[in-house]
Amino acid sequence: MTPLHFAQETVNELCPCGIKVEVRDKEWIESKRMFGFLAVARGSCEPPIFLDIHYCGGPPEQKPILLVGKGITYDSGGLCLKPCANMSTHRADVCGAACVIAAIRAANALSLPLNINAVIPLCENMPSGMAMKCGDIVTGLNGKTIKIQATNQEGRLLLADGLVYGQQTHKPRLIIDVTSMTEGTTKSLGSGATAVFCNSQTMWGQLEKASVITGDRVWRMPLWKYFTHQVTRFPSHDVDNKGHGDGAPCLAAAFLNEFISCVDWIHMDITGVGMKCEDKLLTYLTKGRMTGRPTRTLIQLLYQLACPSSDSKAC
Repeated sequence: MTPLHFAQETVNELCPCGIKVEVRDKEWIESKRMFGFLAVARGSCEPPIFLDIHYCGGPPEQKPILLVGKGITYDSGGLCLKPCANMSTHRADVCGAACVIAAIRAANALSLPLNINAVIPLCENMPSGMAMKCGDIVTGLNGKTIKIQATNQEGRLLLADGLVYGQQTHKPRLIIDVTSMTEGTTKSLGSGATAVFCNSQTMWGQLEKASVITGDRVWRMPLWKYFTHQVTRFPSHDVDNKGHGDGAPCLAAAFLNEFISCVDWIHMDITGVGMKCEDKLLTYLTKGRMTGRPTRTLIQLLYQLACPSSDSKAC
């Protein structure tokens, strides 16, 4: 599935429901100076696409919830090529974006009294003579300089520009990003739970409650200043897309946190749960197929935020 194909399927799924989908091309992305996103996209002949989606279920004055999905439709790793044995499974690196699309469609079907915006940067990460190189430095949308230490950790670059654009444009009250970010979550949690990083105890409590209700578990990971130091300790640039030392999931979250302003934020690293199903932890999953997790938990969270009390007349 190419970025254009994914965008077309998104339009086919959401527009008949009355959800507004704006499909932006490479020229628009360049005009917005999303240089991190463009650095990843330039290695492929498939043009990048940026989706901006609007579900308006609440009153106009209600601040929206922003969903951000990682939309790498094929991740070869770029010049830092991934092992060939498992490379075919990285067609599922778009699972974060797919989860976001499904959640918005469900919110519409449930008529949730919420305003939800979603931004999804779509591209491929491929090796070529035009591909980004280790050591390149790009400037993020918020002006911070980013050194690309590893081209196979491209998700950080997409999400950084997506997060900043979403905050500047939509002024959200809550940000939820859903992304297959690091293999470290698979090694630590397997497919048992989604790794979650959150800067709000209240929002973490809501997400944990949602996971208990759906049975699709989440596990909170640390957002310590130690990891922030490990991605910002370099004199030649503001932030590093790999960072120093171990703890890749925590380093990735610390990187993204550099692009979050004063707003509640949930980062869901779904690498362990969102890729191909290798075991049937949940009865509704089909072995050998992509799981769609943690869509149910995300939908339940949106429902709880829309209807704080179970007897809410709005729901």
